[in-house]
Amino acid sequence: MTQSMTIDPVTLAVVRGALEQITDEMDLNLIRAAISPIISETNDCAHGLYDAETGETIAQGGFGLPLFLASMQWTVQRVIAVARAQGGFKEGDLWFLNDPYISGTHLNDVVLVKPVFVDGELFGLFANTGHWMDMGGSTPGGWAPSATEIHQEGMVIPPLRLFEEGRYNASLIRLITANVRMPEELEGDLAAMINVFEVGRRGLEALIGKYGKATLRACITEMLDRSEREMRSYIAEIPDGTYRVEDWFDNDGVDDAPLKVALAITVAGDDLHFDFTGTAPAARGPMNISDSTTCSMCLVSLKHIFPEVPVNGGAFRPARFTIPKPSILAAAYPSPVGGTTDVTQRVVDVVFGALAQAIPDLVPAAPFGTTGVATVSGRRPESGSYYVAVYPYPGGYGGSRVSDGLVNGTPPSSMARFMSVEMSEHRYPLRFDHYAIREDSSGAGLHRGGCGTSYRITALADCLVTVLGDRVDYVPFGVQGGGPAAPNGVVFTLAGKEWIPPMRSKAERVALTAGDSVSLASPGGGGFGDPLLRDLAAVEDDLNAGLISFAIAEQAYGASIVKAVPHGGRIRYTLERKAH
Repeated sequence: MTQSMTIDPVTLAVVRGALEQITDEMDLNLIRAAISPIISETNDCAHGLYDAETGETIAQGGFGLPLFLASMQWTVQRVIAVARAQGGFKEGDLWFLNDPYISGTHLNDVVLVKPVFVDGELFGLFANTGHWMDMGGSTPGGWAPSATEIHQEGMVIPPLRLFEEGRYNASLIRLITANVRMPEELEGDLAAMINVFEVGRRGLEALIGKYGKATLRACITEMLDRSEREMRSYIAEIPDGTYRVEDWFDNDGVDDAPLKVALAITVAGDDLHFDFTGTAPAARGPMNISDSTTCSMCLVSLKHIFPEVPVNGGAFRPARFTIPKPSILAAAYPSPVGGTTDVTQRVVDVVFGALAQAIPDLVPAAPFGTTGVATVSGRRPESGSYYVAVYPYPGGYGGSRVSDGLVNGTPPSSMARFMSVEMSEHRYPLRFDHYAIREDSSGAGLHRGGCGTSYRITALADCLVTVLGDRVDYVPFGVQGGGPAAPNGVVFTLAGKEWIPPMRSKAERVALTAGDSVSLASPGGGGFGDPLLRDLAAVEDDLNAGLISFAIAEQAYGASIVKAVPHGGRIRYTLERKAH
C-alpha cells in the first residue's frame, strides 16, 4: 500500500488500537467457543489481519501464541501465491491448510485464510491458527518422537478452498474427520474458527464506515513504516559486529547423537543478519522446523528484547536470514516436524546467547528451553471414545541485569498455558499427585534464573503416554558469569519400578496401567552475573521460600547458616557469607 495522505497522530493511534482490538476479540471469541482444551485452556491459537497484496501483518491478537507472530505472515504470503495461481481470491472464499513446509510449525496447527471485500474490492486478509488435538498419524496427539517422515505424524492438508465463493466443501471435512481420532472435537473447533471471522468482519467494516478506506489504508501504511523505523532505531543502538553462539539438542528421538544449532548475528547500522550456517542438517527424527518458523522465532526473540515495538510487518523488515536448506531449521518434505515445539525454544536461546554479548544490559540468560510436551491418550472407560490430553511444560526464565527470572513461566515462544489440574482430572481418567515449583532448578547468579516445575500424573485406567522434550544433556546456559539451570527430567514408574527412557526426555506410546505414573521436571532459567555478588538477603529469601536448598546456598552463593528458627511449621534460616 502506498499513500501520500497525511494522518494526524490521534487518528493513527485510534485506528491502531481499534485494529488490535479487533484481533484481540477474535482471539477471545475462539478461546471461549473452542471445544478442545488445547485452545480453550492453553490458548494455542492466533488471529491476525494481513495486507492483501504483500501479506504483511497489519495487526495480531495479543491472547494467542507468539510462535505465530511472524510465521502466519509467511503462511499468508505463500497462500496468496497459491490463490493467484488459481484465479485469485473471490468473495466468500475461505482457504485452509496445515502443510508445515508452507505454514510452519506442525500438522496440528491448522491455518484458515479469509479474504475481506469492501464494496466489491479486496481490502485485506484475515487469518487464524488453531491447534487441532489429533490429525491421525501413528501417535495420538501428533507428537511422535520416533517419526522419520511427516506421514507418520498425521494428515497433510495443502492450501485448499474450504469455502469457494460461499459454497462449503463438506466432503473435504468428512474426509478429514474419517482419519482422526476425535472427529467431534475437530468439527467443533473448526466451526468456532470459521465463525470468528464474522467478529473480525464486523469490526473492520465498522472502522471503515467511520474513517473510510483511504484513511484506513493510509493509517496502515504509516503503522508499518513507524514500526520499521522504531525497530531500526533499537538495532542502531547495538554495537556493530558479528556475535556467534552454538547450542545443541540432546538427540532427535531416533538417533542418540547431539544436533548443533549455530548462529552468527551481524549488526550493521540498523540492519540485522541472522546466519545459521553450520547448523545440523535435517534430522532423521522429528527435531525439525520450517524456515518460516525459524524466522518467526528470531523476531519473537527481538520482541522480548524490544517489547515496545508494535507487532506488525514493519517490525520484521530490518531482518535478513541465511538458513541452510535442508537443515533442522529449514525442514523439507518428507522430514517430520513434531519436535517443532522444542526446536522453536532453542532458536530463542541462541538469539539471546548471541545478543547477550552485544547488549548485556537488555538480554537475559537462556530460559528453560524445552516445551517437553507430555501427551496422555486412551479410551474413556465409560464410553470407549478417544481422549488426548496435552501438557506443555512451564519452566523458568533466565535472569537479567535488572531482575531474577520468571518462575513457572509459559514457553517464551508459545505462551501455551498448562491445562488446569482440576479440569484435567474432571475430563480424563488420571490423577495429579503433585504440581509444584522445582527446588534447585534455577541457574545461580547475581540475578538467578526462575525455577522450573515438577509434576506427576498417575493413570487411573490403561493409557499411552508420549513425551517429546529436550535439555537433559545440554542445559539452559547462564550469561555474564551466571550458572546453568538444572536439566530436564522424565521418569516413568511402571509396575512399581522406575524407568528413564533411553532418549532421556523422549518416549513414545509408553503403556501405563492403573497405578502407573510419569514424573516430569522442567528446567529453570540460566543465571545472570556472578552468584557471589548476589545480595545475601535474596539468597536467604530463596532458601526460606524453598526455591533453593542449603547445598546450593552454600556451594553456589558461599553462604552458611548462623541461625535456624521454627517459623509457621517450617524452619526459617538466617545466613552469612563465608570468608573467601
